Amino acid sequence: MLLTKYSHACVRLERDGSVLVLDPGTYSEVEEALSGAAAVLITHEHPDHIAVDRVVAVLAAHPSVELWAPRSVADAVIEGLGNATGERVHAVGGGEEFTAGGFRVRTFGGQHALIHPLIPVIANVGFLIEDAVYHPGDSLIVPDGIGVETLLVPVHAPWSKLAEVVDFVASVRAPRAFQIHDALLNEDGLDIVEGHLTRLGAGYGTSYRHLAVREAVQV
Repeated sequence: MLLTKYSHACVRLERDGSVLVLDPGTYSEVEEALSGAAAVLITHEHPDHIAVDRVVAVLAAHPSVELWAPRSVADAVIEGLGNATGERVHAVGGGEEFTAGGFRVRTFGGQHALIHPLIPVIANVGFLIEDAVYHPGDSLIVPDGIGVETLLVPVHAPWSKLAEVVDFVASVRAPRAFQIHDALLNEDGLDIVEGHLTRLGAGYGTSYRHLAVREAVQV
């Protein structure tokens, strides 16, 4: 598969002419990432992971595109599409398996990481594509019963700290890892976080590398 990193949490996967996109949110290049997509996966409802109006516009213009997301997101997309939905918007939770745009997908977790006890916890689904690439959304849920080949690491968030991110990388032990959820860090902060992930991840067999926006790698 060809993996292309877009801003923040958005990632595009291409294989055999089919395109799958994850989490095209408000910080991301939504329309560019979704160009030619057959399927879209959304981990949760926060706008930095789905720019609802823009995603709905793409789906409305391209009736063959399907979308999988937690129920709250699916409902919002269906409402935006009105009568143009057909059966292409799918509500999904943790512990499921399905095929999206020709890609095999497994789901993990089920809830967003705790931000603060005063802030309600929402649904969040981590997606494992082709038993190879894992996008956890806003959680640090370790997939059970599978060896992840490529880990997408949420390097910074209001709900996490560096120690938890390092432990996540160490627990998954993927051979390679790339960053997501990095839009809130400036260059200096990113250098510090990624320096720790590179050094400490190597001790657990993980080669961590930063991807620039629009940079693509084979996975």
